[in-house]
Amino acid sequence: MPGPNHDWLLGAFCGFATGCILAAIFWAGPEPPQKGVKAPRFEVVDTYRGCEVVRYEAHGMATYKYFLDCSNKK
Repeated sequence: MPGPNHDWLLGAFCGFATGCILAAIFWAGPEPPQKGVKAPRFEVVDTYRGCEVVRYEAHGMATYKYFLDCSNKK
């Protein structure tokens, strides 16, 4: 059976290991904030019956929205 000295060493080692892990997490810190929001992107991808099919991407997200732009149709 281990003596009281062994228990003290085990407790000190576990406390030291936990402290190192917590210090590594907190010293890494949060990620720096973004340097601004990207402007929305509009891109003509096709035509449909004389209108332009425009793809809209908002703020760098992976979702696109499509709409027809018929302003140049006469």
